[in-house]
Amino acid sequence: MAETERELQLLANRFQDLADRSFRQNMFTFTGFLSLAEQDVLYRAAAKAGVRPSLFGGAEYAERQMARFGDPEELGYEEPFPIVCLCVEPLMEKFAEDFSHRDFLGAVLNTGIDRSAVGDIFPEEKRAYLFCTDAIAPWLEENLTRVRHTRVRCRRVEDVKDLPGPVLVYREEHVASPRCDGVVAAVWNLSRSKSLELFRQKKVFVNGRQMENNSCQLKEGDRVSVRGYGKFFFRGEKHLSRKGKPVVGIDLFA
Repeated sequence: MAETERELQLLANRFQDLADRSFRQNMFTFTGFLSLAEQDVLYRAAAKAGVRPSLFGGAEYAERQMARFGDPEELGYEEPFPIVCLCVEPLMEKFAEDFSHRDFLGAVLNTGIDRSAVGDIFPEEKRAYLFCTDAIAPWLEENLTRVRHTRVRCRRVEDVKDLPGPVLVYREEHVASPRCDGVVAAVWNLSRSKSLELFRQKKVFVNGRQMENNSCQLKEGDRVSVRGYGKFFFRGEKHLSRKGKPVVGIDLFA
C-alpha cells in the first residue's frame, strides 16, 4: 500500500500510464485493489488528466476498490472487473475457532501475494468472504490452506448477491451541526482537538475522498471512514433534542 509522498507520486504516474494505454490501445486497463488513500490519489490524478475511471470492489459496500480505465460507449464493448469472490472455510467446522479480519488477512499475505491483489475481507464467525483478482484466485485456492492452526479450503462464490452484507449498528448522536468534525467526534466520543487532529493527519475520508475540510457538511448517505477507528454511513438529521440541537442517525460498521 502506498503511504509516502514518493510512493503516492509513483502511484499517480502509474494511473496516468494506465489511462494512456487504455486510450492508445482502445482497451480497458485495470489497477489492483486500492486503499482509500490510493483512491484519493486516483481521483486527483484522473481530474488532472481529464479522465473518469470507474471503481468497483466486488460488492457495493466494499471499501477497497479496483479502478478501470476506458469508457464502454467509446470502446464499443463491455468488460467486467476481473474480480473473484472466495469463501474461506474450515475443513472441519466443529473444531474450528472464530477468526478475526486480521487472522484471515495474515493467512492470505503469508501465501506471498501482494496486498493489492486482495480487496475487502468479510469475516463471518469461522469463515470469511474475500475479493481478489481473477489472476490470483487459483493461487489462493491452492495455497491458502491454513488460518492460524485451522486447516481451511477456498471455494468460489458465483453469486455475490447471496453474500452476507456488513453488520451495521444504528445509533443516534447529538451534535451541534452535521459538520464532519463534530459528527466524527460524537461517533467515537472524541474531543474537538482530537477530531481536528485526525483531519490534519489525513485520516478522514468521505465517499472515498480524503477530507481536509473538517467543516464540510455531511449529506444523507455519505460514507465516512476514519483510519484507526472505523466507518459509518451518515443517515441525516432525525429530529431536534429538547435543547433544540440536531440529532443525527448513524449506521456504524460493527
